[in-house]
Amino acid sequence: MAVNLDPDLLSILVCPKCRSEFRVDDEANELICTNGACALAYPVRDDIPVLLIDEARDTKAAPVD
Repeated sequence: MAVNLDPDLLSILVCPKCRSEFRVDDEANELICTNGACALAYPVRDDIPVLLIDEARDTKAAPVD
């Protein structure tokens, strides 16, 4: 399911933690922070970005075996 956000909205959204721009991950339904040091992934639910740091997934976390 692809992320369906207005391009104008996407152009003004920034990461609440570091203020960097986002890239869209359609496969995971997330907005990913483009700052490599932050790199949080924020969920998009029902075409609404959930920009709460507590709801974000850390993409830098080591995978669990």
